[in-house]
Amino acid sequence: LLLILPVGSSQAALTLSNTRIVYPSDSRSTSVVVRNPSKQTYAAQVWINTQADDSVTAVPLMPSPQLFRLDPGQEQLLQISALPNDLAEDRESLFFLNLQEIPQAVPGQYNTLNIALRTRLKLFYRPHQLKGSPATQANHLQFSLHSANGQTQLRAHNPTPFHVTFSQLEVVGAQRSGKLENLPMLPPFGDHY
Repeated sequence: LLLILPVGSSQAALTLSNTRIVYPSDSRSTSVVVRNPSKQTYAAQVWINTQADDSVTAVPLMPSPQLFRLDPGQEQLLQISALPNDLAEDRESLFFLNLQEIPQAVPGQYNTLNIALRTRLKLFYRPHQLKGSPATQANHLQFSLHSANGQTQLRAHNPTPFHVTFSQLEVVGAQRSGKLENLPMLPPFGDHY
């Protein structure tokens, strides 16, 4: 019976101008544009948190406005400001910008399902004294093979102060090769097996 029901797709109504945000530490603020290309009015709530995705960990970045209304075809400039902090100065720090869209209730529609979608973007706090860029530092990544519990493991080491995201990693050997997908982000000066 479930196979004959139509399957709909969902898509966020509100869009952001960036796919990731880099906040240089020597800037007073940075900004991103939130757009509403839909034909419906939405309320939006914005907050910044850590990878743990909790509401307990203190974050030294603040978005403004944190709650706003966005009419169809309109856009809102979202400012992100840094608070006094003691973040590491020798590497990037990772945070996440969260945008929660809240659909407007339509009077007279009783049997409808409104879904509030959340968009989550990586927000990198980058100390101004870091030289280079993540793209130019990629050739410094180090890969090696290690054996653990009778299994051969690939170790990726990031000796750079930048986060590294792999879209795909292919390992080619004399006897076998394979593609590694859905790899976690490699933190600055970090390892992954």
